[in-house]
Amino acid sequence: MYPWQQAAWTRLQQMRERLPHAILFHGPAGVGNAGFMESFAQALLCENVRPDGHACGSCASCGWFLQNNHPDYRRVRPEALEDEPAAEGEDAAEPAGKSKSSKAPSKEIKIEQIRALADFMNISTHRQGLRVVVLYPAESLNMPASNALLKTLEEPPPGTVFLLSSNSLDRLLPTILSRCRKFALPMPSHEEALAWLKEQGVQDADSWLREQGGAPLAALLEAESGSREEMEALLHFLANPAVDGALRTAEKLAKASLPALVAWQQRWLYDVFSVKLSGKIRYYPRYQRELAALAGRVSTGSLNRAIKAANERRAVADHPLSAKLFVEDMLLEYTSCCA
Repeated sequence: MYPWQQAAWTRLQQMRERLPHAILFHGPAGVGNAGFMESFAQALLCENVRPDGHACGSCASCGWFLQNNHPDYRRVRPEALEDEPAAEGEDAAEPAGKSKSSKAPSKEIKIEQIRALADFMNISTHRQGLRVVVLYPAESLNMPASNALLKTLEEPPPGTVFLLSSNSLDRLLPTILSRCRKFALPMPSHEEALAWLKEQGVQDADSWLREQGGAPLAALLEAESGSREEMEALLHFLANPAVDGALRTAEKLAKASLPALVAWQQRWLYDVFSVKLSGKIRYYPRYQRELAALAGRVSTGSLNRAIKAANERRAVADHPLSAKLFVEDMLLEYTSCCA
């Protein structure tokens, strides 16, 4: 439990007397939503809940939960979030004479995963307690899986509680939204998040936090990655767009995370637009001079085109035909709008 979640936890306890069959936790990414939800799942299954609503951590049920083998608990998430055999984005060399045959872990929750819950929900619970299903991120449900889950939520099995988490409510079916009790999880204040990052020993914590939009866990993850090289290469180009620079930068960034590149560009464009309208910078205060110069020379219409293009590109960043061509096209399109 993180410091900024205490008030939300207290508010959540008020729902326990009349627990809905499905709760949808929603809030920004990078603030610990999944961990908060799983803590609540453990508390629902605990046999000796503490007065503050937290699990005791010592009963048999808590032992099973912490060992990931509780008979009345199921966690549903994409394969890509499970323990991968190799680091994400890593191009491991294939052994000689062996071709690639395995597919990359899916980033979607599939219908087979929802159907697999049927047997779990049709057997009696252990010690006549609750049955808990945790599912996240809910926006990763593909359409067949969404429809299958909807049928279950329409006729929920007795004694079963669904806990869902989402960072993008607008990507969920309205019918799923209508069958869940929504519970908002907050973004911590900048001061609260900054104090926590400093407690973790993060150097230059303020910059990391701003670059991640105020999300402390995302800032910690980026800080621990050890390098800003890819981000700095992109930001340097965005500050000085040119056709030849686009091609050179694309060569450097061809192996970078494409969703991350698009997100960095979207934040840069937000700052340019914000400087143009109000003189304020949210994400990249280190680039105040460059942002001000760009905002002064780029028209609002051109900036709007660049923002629209970046938003459209984010939707396909996970499945490019060619990573290098994707980055080249992204940077050339930006250049045409902002050079």
